[in-house]
Amino acid sequence: MSESTRASSADPVAPLDHRQIVTILIGLMMGMFLAALDQTIVATAIRTIADDLQGLNHQAWATTAYLITSTIVTPLYGKLGDIYGRKKLFITAISIFIFGSVLCAFATSMGSLAFYRAVQGIGAGGLFSLALAIIGDIVPPRERAKYQGYFLAVFGTASVLGPVIGGFFAGADSILGIEGWRWVFLVNVPVGAAALAVVSRTLHLHHTRLDHRIDWLGAALLSTALVPLLLVAEQGREWGWSAVSSTTCYVVGVLGAIGFFWQEWRMKEEAILPLAMFRNRTVGVSSVASVLIGVAMFGGLAALPLYLQIVKGATPTEAGLMLLPMTLGIMFGSILSGQIISRTGRYRMFPIIGSGLLAVSLFVFHYVEFDTPLWQTMTVMLAFGIGLGFNFQPLTLAVQNAVPPQQIGVATSTATFTRQIGGALGTAVFLSILFSTAGEKIEAALRVAVPTPDFQAALADPANAAVAGLFQDGQAREAAGAVLQDSSFLNDLDERLARPFLIGFSEAMDLVFLVGAGVMVVGFLVMLLLPHVELRRSATYGQRARDESAAAAAH
Repeated sequence: MSESTRASSADPVAPLDHRQIVTILIGLMMGMFLAALDQTIVATAIRTIADDLQGLNHQAWATTAYLITSTIVTPLYGKLGDIYGRKKLFITAISIFIFGSVLCAFATSMGSLAFYRAVQGIGAGGLFSLALAIIGDIVPPRERAKYQGYFLAVFGTASVLGPVIGGFFAGADSILGIEGWRWVFLVNVPVGAAALAVVSRTLHLHHTRLDHRIDWLGAALLSTALVPLLLVAEQGREWGWSAVSSTTCYVVGVLGAIGFFWQEWRMKEEAILPLAMFRNRTVGVSSVASVLIGVAMFGGLAALPLYLQIVKGATPTEAGLMLLPMTLGIMFGSILSGQIISRTGRYRMFPIIGSGLLAVSLFVFHYVEFDTPLWQTMTVMLAFGIGLGFNFQPLTLAVQNAVPPQQIGVATSTATFTRQIGGALGTAVFLSILFSTAGEKIEAALRVAVPTPDFQAALADPANAAVAGLFQDGQAREAAGAVLQDSSFLNDLDERLARPFLIGFSEAMDLVFLVGAGVMVVGFLVMLLLPHVELRRSATYGQRARDESAAAAAH
């Protein structure tokens, strides 16, 4: 046994050395790799999955359901981790995630897939927030950038492997007698099993149980508030925004939100989201900004793969690899901001610059047309990624640094929670905008294209006889509706006939990016209110243990 290990065993207050921290990081990175890989694989394969399950226009629910449950349970993981210790919760989160992945692999419709993704999200909610909370425990804010490269390596590896693996599975008709896309979820089983083994072996932290109540009613009311509002954001275009179903969702959601805030006020420090914490200006500003960034980030991430696959005709694998400039931007922005923060202790300028980059990038995306050269789109992706990289670490760091050591779990889960709230809203609203306008845009493009000589020549071509009926008089709406249910037929369509579909999709996405740019302008203005607080030089883990020892000695 090394001296540092003996010292740690004898004195749980002793700060962890570099070797001990890296050992713990291995377990955390395995859990985070599981979640990061799943996101990139599913994002790449979702078009194939939705086409196979006959529900491309309902694909948002596969993402939104996952985000809803992961968002709701994130603050619970933070509170439970503070009480019972983060290792138990981390192992539980991985186990639930694996179980949900198996369920997803056997989905038979977009509805069942959405339900199973919700189960998967219950586990995912703890993977990021608990890992970030543990890092907040053991590494001082000023030193955190030294270990940031490990996490960036995880996300970078997942971003490269995810599209390749997802594209391979989505493109395979069958593997071992099982449809190829179902392996997108089954691959989580061996990866998750390895993560469980590593976490159980490496993640050893001293923990003193805190005597707190669990705010189960707050969690239930939060669900009551979020689910109806996200439901109407996704389904409102079909129900009608003023229909009885939509109005019911508005009323239930608002009443749930009022009840949630009342419960959190009543529970005070025992709440899953203590309202007093938001009186801290750093936490309050960061939380509002994180919601807006989540809207822009997840909205953009949902729309870009669809643009690349449907409009540019990329395969799932190609689309994933085309997103690498954004991944490189995230890594560059995170590394640059982390190194400068580590040396100077100043973080405020990065979220401000990052928010400005996000707003400008989304606005430029809205000028991208169906025939825009790919290198131009990828250049904007790089800037978008840098903007995200400038926000991820600094905002989490600011929130963790602004609260007492005893609240590090709740504070970290709050930072993750607010970003996921924005993500759930962004995915539901942006894809709702996309699919509610895409039909009209395609229909309008078809009306313009059909009378042209080029289009008529394509219709007269015997090779196109099988689809010619879609373009007869009065059939534009049916043709537009058909592609929203299953876009795969565009792959084999004569490019002269496919052109109006691509134009329509591209124009619908223009509106999505324009709305996103408007959201990020507000985010930029909010970020200007972020104060600067000097970063602590001691680890929360040691400080909290010293506080507990002092309190015990006083009694």
